[in-house]
Amino acid sequence: MLRRTLLAAARSAGLRRTIEAAPVTRGVVRRFIAGETTADALETTRELRSDGLLVTLDHLGEDTLDAKQAEKTVQAYEELIDQLPKGAEVSVKLTALGQSFDEDLALANARRICAAAGRAGTTVTLDMEEHTTVASTLRILAALREEHPDTGAVIQAYLRRAEEYCAGLAHAGSRVRLCKGAYAAPAEVAFQSAGEIDKSYVRCMKVLMAGSGYPMLATHDPRLIEIADALRVINERPFTTFEYQMLYGIRPNEQRRLAGTGAQVRVYVPYGGEWYGYMMRRLAERPANLAFFLRSFTTKS
Repeated sequence: MLRRTLLAAARSAGLRRTIEAAPVTRGVVRRFIAGETTADALETTRELRSDGLLVTLDHLGEDTLDAKQAEKTVQAYEELIDQLPKGAEVSVKLTALGQSFDEDLALANARRICAAAGRAGTTVTLDMEEHTTVASTLRILAALREEHPDTGAVIQAYLRRAEEYCAGLAHAGSRVRLCKGAYAAPAEVAFQSAGEIDKSYVRCMKVLMAGSGYPMLATHDPRLIEIADALRVINERPFTTFEYQMLYGIRPNEQRRLAGTGAQVRVYVPYGGEWYGYMMRRLAERPANLAFFLRSFTTKS
């Protein structure tokens, strides 16, 4: 119930205005968001890289309603990619590139970002969003991989077809981020309970870790990390053949601990002004995040 409430809040314009106007909000959000500018994103990237962590950067801007707005997003990525240090890549939401009103435009824009990444010697991962965009996102992924085979995919374990999607993508050269999923979806499309989602995540991990692709295991759950390590041993996978991914601002000590064991750990770093929807979904994913936010929101700075 709490998760559904928070996901509904992510779409509430009125609540968004209230939270954005609160004096303490910016300081709280800074835990989860690197900042609003390219310079902010690069500064955070350098800090994380100095701690031995890999980075993927997401320019926030999902509510794109026209081609002009999508063009600004592409330009923001091109500016960022041109300055990325080694060990950093980018994550892209196709809705920010125009997917919701023109799939061909989103593909063309994604091609530009992938081309810029190729010139810079880095990679792009396509974020997965609402369940209604899955088919479109997989079509765009297939088209991009014809020219840019290292384009990463994201599969959400809460989807009932997640294991099937993973099996189709667990081939050589395929980069796949597995996450639980942070969007609302009906029961006929997605598992609803935390237990069901966890079981699906484990099934998907087994497929990816046994495959010949490059799994990117996005989780903060200690149990799932322990299972992932067991699968690494069972499948005789060197640390260089997969990575863990965690969100910026969540379990930073665990990120560094894992990296200290020799594992590759990549931090998902969002930046930009359109942070509200992203933050609300992070709160919905983990109650501890909500407790932190509420304590900060009600305490004078």
